[in-house]
Amino acid sequence: AAGVAGAVPVPVTLDESGNGWSCDVDKIASAITPRTKLLFINTPSNPTGWTADRETLQAILDLARAKGLWIIADEIYSLFHYGHGRAPSFLDVATPEDRILFVNSFSKNWAMTGWRVGWIKTHPALQQVFENLIQYSTSGVAQFMQRGAVAALDEGDGFIAEQVERAHAARDLVCGILGETGKARFTVPQGAFYLFFRVDGLTDSRKAAFDIVDNANVGLAPGTAFGPGGEAFLRLCFHRRLDQLDEAAHRLAKWMKTV
Repeated sequence: AAGVAGAVPVPVTLDESGNGWSCDVDKIASAITPRTKLLFINTPSNPTGWTADRETLQAILDLARAKGLWIIADEIYSLFHYGHGRAPSFLDVATPEDRILFVNSFSKNWAMTGWRVGWIKTHPALQQVFENLIQYSTSGVAQFMQRGAVAALDEGDGFIAEQVERAHAARDLVCGILGETGKARFTVPQGAFYLFFRVDGLTDSRKAAFDIVDNANVGLAPGTAFGPGGEAFLRLCFHRRLDQLDEAAHRLAKWMKTV
């Protein structure tokens, strides 16, 4: 979408260490040029599960203020946070004057993927821009979809709590089984519902993903699908039934012995 609009995305990779994934704000600053217009921040992250803490969000906001940049805050997985309550948000550190465009959706937190309903919270100065975009693209969200979204907001807290609890148990199950192999390298995700992992001896994740489908009958996304730095990684979605995950993880563990 950015390319169609004539923009040139400049990826800045997260860092992985023994302490987990982290965002080096200095790397973001180094990537900024006079042509830079905005920063796009996805937290909790797909595919890594990295979740920005309040201090990191404040540092990114301070950088954007200093450089006069907008921030697009993709917080679609905000309620899938394995800490206390929702994940930290730019809402926790911003003022009404800050130029932040918050993007959210019912697809992940409320499991309403096919409904294609979401929302944007931003500076009033952009209200007319979005009104024009909607008028000449979708003409708005269908009424029954709006009613479904309202019902999710009014009555969905219990459902979300149940889903997050299940995903938490699923995360621990998969990490436990793959960790016991001694060949899988990963940081336990703090948010979203994906495990981004490496396997000792594996360098081509795309080739490995095809091999795993053929020989273990497990579908994974290759890290190459997520940009630079993902070549050696595979992404597993653990938002599934526990019995399915147990079977899939043991098949993966068996496959790893062949690598």
